[in-house]
Amino acid sequence: MGPVRQYPILVDLTNRERLSWRNVHVFQMDEFLDWQGRPIPTSHPLSFTGFLQRELFAKIDESLRPPAGQIHVPNPFRPDDISEALERVGGADVCYGGIGYHGHVAFNEPPLSRWHPVSVDQLRHSLTRVVVLGADSIVVQSIGSAGGSAADIPPMAVTLGMRDILAARQIRLYLAGGERHRAVFRIAVAGEVSIQYPATLVQGHKDAEIITDMSTGEPVQLRLG
Repeated sequence: MGPVRQYPILVDLTNRERLSWRNVHVFQMDEFLDWQGRPIPTSHPLSFTGFLQRELFAKIDESLRPPAGQIHVPNPFRPDDISEALERVGGADVCYGGIGYHGHVAFNEPPLSRWHPVSVDQLRHSLTRVVVLGADSIVVQSIGSAGGSAADIPPMAVTLGMRDILAARQIRLYLAGGERHRAVFRIAVAGEVSIQYPATLVQGHKDAEIITDMSTGEPVQLRLG
């Protein structure tokens, strides 16, 4: 789901300026799944769907909220539904998100299997799908969201594919993790386009920006902790 600290600001701006979301369609890009590939409950502290319900939609004045039918969540059992909904409204105007430790956008992580190699072009045209999260992704998620308890991070996810993300008319991605994101920022912006860093596929987009802060933009330094 990306960074979350902007949501209180968005809620305040929406309510203060009376900005109506009645004609807005919201497309959530991913969600955690349990070990059997089923969505975690919305009451789970790490549920993206539950977070958006509680911290965004419920806090927008009722008269300004988008109708429930215009809030779209990827479904692991009907993965094409969200792409078809995007197509019905003419595609996404803008995609907002973060970039993960190894360059993942939504949960488009580097493909894991050495038996089924995936090309850059295949990843570029990837569809909504269920994925098993890489060990490094789980560890990094645990540091930021579970006090380092990797066992508390759900092991699977459903994610919008890169095809629909790259089809957005604008893309705005954010990296503000400080030291742990310095290399990722540089690779995403100027690295070779590669499945090992899926964010590099955004480089050829006609209207994409990757936004960072001063700490993350500082040079990478090697040192003992």
